[in-house]
Amino acid sequence: MNQKSSKAHEWLRNLQANGYRATNTRRAVVETLANSQHALSPLEIYEICRSQHKRMGLVTVYRTVEKLEELGLVQRVHQPSGCQAFISAAEGHQHLLICQSCGKVTFFNGENEAMESLMKKVSLQSGYQIESHWLQLFGQCANCRDQT
Repeated sequence: MNQKSSKAHEWLRNLQANGYRATNTRRAVVETLANSQHALSPLEIYEICRSQHKRMGLVTVYRTVEKLEELGLVQRVHQPSGCQAFISAAEGHQHLLICQSCGKVTFFNGENEAMESLMKKVSLQSGYQIESHWLQLFGQCANCRDQT
C-alpha cells in the first residue's frame, strides 16, 4: 500500500471509529482529499468525485470534509477569493504557501527565529498577548512561474 492510499485508509478507519460508515461516496471524498497536493473547495471535490460516482451528493462532500476537519485530518485554507478550500493537515506547527495559479499548497515550518521575532514585534505594537497564529502566504509556485 503506497503512502497516499495508506493515508486515505487511515482517514476512513478514523471516520468509522467516530461513527461514520465508509460508503463508496465518502471513500471517494476521502481519497480525493488525501491524495491532493492542492487546496480543494467542496465544489471541486464534488466535481472530481462525481465523474466516478454519479450519485455523489454535495451534502456528502460537506459533511465528510467537516468531519475530517473536526478530527484534525484536514485543515481549512482561506483563499483571497473568499472561497474556502481544504488540504491534508500538516504535522506540527506549519504554515502554508499557496499558489494562486494552480492551487498547490506547500507547508513551511512556523517555529523559527524570524517568526518568533515577528510575533513579539506585533505583540508589542498592538498590545495583544498573542496566543497562537496561522499564516498563509499567496503567490506563484516555481512551476507556474516557469510557464509564463
